[in-house]
Amino acid sequence: MTRYRNGALFLALAAAWGAAFMAIKAGLGEPGAPGPFFETPVLFAAVRYDVAGLLMLGYAALVLDDPLPRTRAEVAEVAVAATFMIAAYHAFLFVGELNTTSAAAATIVSLSPVLTTAVARGLLPSERLDLVGVVGLLLGLVGAVIIADPFGQANLLSENVVGKLFVFAATLAFAFGSVLTRRIDSGLNVEAMEAWAMLGGAFLMHVVSLALGEPASSVELTTEALLALGYLSLVASALGFLVYFDLLERLGPVEINLVSYVAPVFAALTGYLFLREAIDATTVVGFFVIVVGFVLLKREAIRAEVRSARGRPVEGD
Repeated sequence: MTRYRNGALFLALAAAWGAAFMAIKAGLGEPGAPGPFFETPVLFAAVRYDVAGLLMLGYAALVLDDPLPRTRAEVAEVAVAATFMIAAYHAFLFVGELNTTSAAAATIVSLSPVLTTAVARGLLPSERLDLVGVVGLLLGLVGAVIIADPFGQANLLSENVVGKLFVFAATLAFAFGSVLTRRIDSGLNVEAMEAWAMLGGAFLMHVVSLALGEPASSVELTTEALLALGYLSLVASALGFLVYFDLLERLGPVEINLVSYVAPVFAALTGYLFLREAIDATTVVGFFVIVVGFVLLKREAIRAEVRSARGRPVEGD
């Protein structure tokens, strides 16, 4: 029964995180049909993590004896995660989604494991890319270029291309933050780290929102706005990360990374069902090129996982 439980949770997490791209788009809208947060994308992201961070902190206080970061290394790890994995990632992502579809944004974000591996090779001297790994990295980047489709636009700096570049910048920021937190490795419990990073990231995004002059008065708390915020804060963030932590412990980092490649399917489906977003051929082709790149980069880890799964007795059957 355990493998069925893990499979169900894996699909639930992929669905929750995939549909989050649709919820972001619903809250933002687009030039022809602006949503409640169209003029305030960074504020939208900040409020999402105000709520999610408080919920996560409450959970951390329940399950941990001491949820506070105490040492310099713990504070540094929280600061890095707040800056890159929460604030930079979500500010770029929310701005980027103003001019791209849910499916395209989710597919570009699925490049994260590829970029994380590349950044790790640069910042962690013990890790090096061989020739096949370099090919895998290049394929991942080619996939991102295919999705952006700059040569299919009359203007290389069209809003569509720029929006996808913002999403790529978000993915790169997340990859950079992931590697830096791994390098610091303070030993702080993940629940505490996530909670404080969410709240710290939310604070930074509020500062950026004020600096950009986003008009908070333009936001109307309509049913659509509350549903988008509620879904992103409660389902995608709070519940999503709890499921992620559980699966990370049960499946390991390689298998859980595969969520990045299932989430775009749910982003495309929910984007079509709720927002009538079209799924173009370049997004589909780019997605498969990125997946091939990931497999080449992670081939040894995937092979080890397959061998381990074959030799591991199945629990609960």
